[in-house]
Amino acid sequence: MNYQAILDEIYDEVQPELHKGKVADYIPALAEVGKGQFAMTVTLDNGQVFSVGDSGKQFSIQSISKVFTFTLALDVYSRELYKRVGVEPSGNPFNSLVQLEYENGIPRNPFINAGAIAITDALISYYRDEYMTLEVIMNFVREISNNPKLSFDPLVANSEMEHGDRNLALARLMKSFGNFENDVLGTVFTYFKHCSITMNTEELSRAMLFLAFGGTDPVSQKQFITPSQTKRINAVMLTCGHYDASGEFAYHVGLPAKSGVGGGIAAIVPGKMSIAVWSPALNRYGNSHAGTLALEKFTTKTGLSIF
Repeated sequence: MNYQAILDEIYDEVQPELHKGKVADYIPALAEVGKGQFAMTVTLDNGQVFSVGDSGKQFSIQSISKVFTFTLALDVYSRELYKRVGVEPSGNPFNSLVQLEYENGIPRNPFINAGAIAITDALISYYRDEYMTLEVIMNFVREISNNPKLSFDPLVANSEMEHGDRNLALARLMKSFGNFENDVLGTVFTYFKHCSITMNTEELSRAMLFLAFGGTDPVSQKQFITPSQTKRINAVMLTCGHYDASGEFAYHVGLPAKSGVGGGIAAIVPGKMSIAVWSPALNRYGNSHAGTLALEKFTTKTGLSIF
């Protein structure tokens, strides 16, 4: 299959869509990102890469980092993790306080904000220190992306912290129910830092490759997690990866994937490839408008879907 020709075709077809939607203006540092940008990358099991658009342009991965922290926490806690965070779709906005209170401080899944903050808290408890925890997260993302220089953007992290009242409220609500072990401010700031990791689509696509191959990077042959853990992560990506639009995404695209309000989406085709797409203008659910459309076109043109 000529993946480059397919990506070129998609690039042309999504051009009229690039200015539809709006960037994540509730985070001031992200409000400055210009619309009209687009990048898409496919990485195969042999490391071969196909890209189109601004594939070298760095962007804030935001909630896509939740896949990486969930992977780390599942690896160290195994089934014990589910006592603190569920795996069911939320059906509500990603920052809902109402649902969290209704469910006694146990977040519905690891990909809504409360769930990802609880995962960060669990990692800090395991590594005993928020700075060490951030270093573990960063080193893991550097290894799976094959880029030892990856970092996070402190301007974005600080911007999120300054406007992070709702996320702090989620953490304090969990603490009031006894589902929080560490300092609220330090933990939430660590969460914002890993959400502020910057990557381009080539790095992000490479970072997701191990999830397409049972937890083992097919290029380096390093096993990061077990096939069973990989299955669970991919299942949660399929059912919860796009917040309250996860069902719609599964219906139109049909791949396990995770979005971020920075405009990125990372997806996997089990046993075949990983895909990353970036376009900063978001739809009403907080997912990339053109990115979602591009992935739908990709699965339609290639016939590659889990369904």
